[in-house]
Amino acid sequence: MKTPDIRLRMLLAALLPVLLLSVLLSSVFLATRFEDITEAYQLRTRAVARQLALISEFGLFAANRIQLQTLVRGALREPDVRWVAILDQQGQMLASAGDVQAGALPPISTLQEQAFLDRELHDVLTQPVFATDLKLDDLYEDTRQGNAGRAAPLGLVVLKFSRQSLNAQKRDILLLGGLISALGLLFGAVLAVKLSAGVIRPMMRVSHLIERIGHGDFAAAAQVQAQTHLNDPLRDLQQNLFQMADRLANVQRDLELQVATVTHALREKKEEAEQATHAKSRFLAAASHDLRQPVHALGMFVARLAQLSHDATTRHLIDKLNDSVLAMQNLLDGLLDISRLEAKAIQIKLESLPLADLFERLALDLVPLAQDKGLRLRFRSSQVWVKSDPALLYRILLNLVGNALRYTETGGVLVACRRISGADQVAIEVWDTGMGIAPEHQEAVFKEFYQVDNPARQRSQGMGLGLNIVQRSCQLLNHPLQLVSHQGVGTRFRLTVPQAAPQAQSAVLPVADASEPLDWRHCTVLVIEDDDLVRQALVGLLESWDMTVAEASSLARANQLLGEGVRPNLLISDYCLSDAPNGIMVIAQLRQRLAYPVPSCLISGDTDPELIRAAQTAQLSLLHKPVRPAKLRNLLRHLMRAQTVPDGVDRS
Repeated sequence: MKTPDIRLRMLLAALLPVLLLSVLLSSVFLATRFEDITEAYQLRTRAVARQLALISEFGLFAANRIQLQTLVRGALREPDVRWVAILDQQGQMLASAGDVQAGALPPISTLQEQAFLDRELHDVLTQPVFATDLKLDDLYEDTRQGNAGRAAPLGLVVLKFSRQSLNAQKRDILLLGGLISALGLLFGAVLAVKLSAGVIRPMMRVSHLIERIGHGDFAAAAQVQAQTHLNDPLRDLQQNLFQMADRLANVQRDLELQVATVTHALREKKEEAEQATHAKSRFLAAASHDLRQPVHALGMFVARLAQLSHDATTRHLIDKLNDSVLAMQNLLDGLLDISRLEAKAIQIKLESLPLADLFERLALDLVPLAQDKGLRLRFRSSQVWVKSDPALLYRILLNLVGNALRYTETGGVLVACRRISGADQVAIEVWDTGMGIAPEHQEAVFKEFYQVDNPARQRSQGMGLGLNIVQRSCQLLNHPLQLVSHQGVGTRFRLTVPQAAPQAQSAVLPVADASEPLDWRHCTVLVIEDDDLVRQALVGLLESWDMTVAEASSLARANQLLGEGVRPNLLISDYCLSDAPNGIMVIAQLRQRLAYPVPSCLISGDTDPELIRAAQTAQLSLLHKPVRPAKLRNLLRHLMRAQTVPDGVDRS
C-alpha cells in the first residue's frame, strides 16, 4: 500500500479532529432530539386516548351507538390516528372508524396499554372507560383513591396510531444533522487547507530541494534560497540545506578533480602496461619463433645423426643429446598446447566411445613406464560407454596417469570407472599411493610450471604443465574434475563424463599410424623453407628416408622448379617466407599451377592462434617447430596413403 505524502497527512491531521467533533455533536444532538419527539408523540397519543375515553362515557352508559360512531369519526381527525373502536363491557364493538382492524380485539382491561406493531409501524393504545363517581352528599370528600376502588369499566377505547410522521420528523432531523456536519467538515477542511498551506509549501520545497541535491543538482539550493521569505517557518532549515549543498558541491568538485587526475594517471599507467605487454608479447613471439627454428633444425640433425653407425661412446653421447632435444621439444609442445587451449583453437568432436578400448590403449602406452619404476598399474575396465572427444579424453587420462606414475615411488596406480546413481554420468577415477598433495598446494598444482617439492626444476619430475593442460581440456569439454589428496596416503583425481548408449562400432581412438614400411623411393617432396639451416636439416632427414627432395628458399624458386618439370607428390612449406605473404598462399598457388590438390603440410615456428585457425580453414595439416621426426614421418605416410591423383597427372 502506498504511504500517503505529507500533504495528505497534514490534511488528515486537521480534518480528523473536526470530523470527530462534528460526529460527536451531531450524535448527541440527534439522540436528544429523537428522544424529545418520541416522548411528545407518546404523550399526544395517550392524551387523545384519554380524551376520547372521557367523552364516550355517556354514550357507553346509554348504549348510544350513533353518538359513539360520531365520536370515533371525530377522533380520526386527530393527527396520526388510523383506526378507532369503542367496545362495551363484554368486548363487543359498538362503533369503529378508519382502517380495518386485523386480528382479535383486545380484552377488557382496567389499565391503559400501548403496543408497537413492527410490521405496520403502528402503535395500538387501549384506554378503559369508567363511570364518573360523584358524591353529591359531600363535595369535599377525598376523591384521590384512583381506579383501584372503582367498579368495572363501562367499555374500552382502542386507537391505532401511525408512526410515519414520527419517522419523517426523525429523517428530516437526521438529514439536517448530516447537512450541518458536512458543512462543518467542509468548513474545517477549507480552514485546514488554508492554515496548512503555509507549512506544507515550505516542507514540499525542502523535500524537492533535498531530492535535487540527492541527484547532484547543488545549484538548486541557491534558487530555493532566493525564493525563501523572511516569515517562512522553515527558513532556518533551508538555509542549513543551502550551506550543506554548497559544501557538498565543493567536495564534489574536489573529488572530480582528484578522480580526473587519478584516471589520467591510471590511463597513462594502463597504456604503459599495454605497451609493455605488447612489447613482451612481441619479444616472446619473436623469441619463441627464433628458438624453435634452431631446436627444430637440431632435432632433424640429431635424428639424421642417430641413423648412422657409431661406436658405443658416440652412441651414448648421441642418446644424451637426443634426450636434451626431446626435453626442449616437450617444453615447447606443452606451451603450444596451453596456447591452443587458451585460444580455443581446438575443435571438439564429441563421439560415443567405450571406456574398455580407451583403457586398453592407456595400458599399452603406460605399462612399460610402470614396470620400469616397479609399480603396479591396474585398469578396472567396464563395458560402459561415454560421450566425449576421444583424442582430448585420451590426453587427459594420459596426463593424469602419467603424473600418478611419476610421483609414486611404492605401491601402484589404479584406474577405474563407475556409474553415478541417479544421473547419466560416469566417474573415471585415477588413484595412486604416492606422497599426496598438501591442502595448501591442491589449488596451485593446476597452475603453469607449478611443482611441489621440486625447487630445482629437475626434468625427471616433469615441467609442471600437465595438470594445467588437463584442467583447461576438462573445461573445454565441460567435464568436471575433482582432486582429493592426503599427505602420505595418496591422491585421487575424479573426472565426470556423460554416459552414452553403446554403438555398433567403437569410436576411433588416437593410435599411431601403421608401422609397416612404405616405399618412399617413388615419392618426390618439394620443400619451401627460407632458413638455410632448417632447410638443410629437413632435406637431409627426408633424403635419409629415401625420398626425392626438391628444395626452394622462396616461392619464385619453387615456381622455377615446377617450370623445370618437377612434379612433387608432397608439399612441405614454412609459413613465413621472404617473397610471399604466407605459406598458405604459397601452397594454394603451387596447387593451382599443378592443377591438382597436392597433399601438403605447413610447418611454422609461430604459435599464434590465428595461424591455427587459418590452417584449419585452409584444411592444411599444421606442424609447429620443433617437429619430431617420427611425427613428421607419420604425417607424410598418412598424406601419401590418402592422396588421389587425377588421371593423366604424372606422379613421378
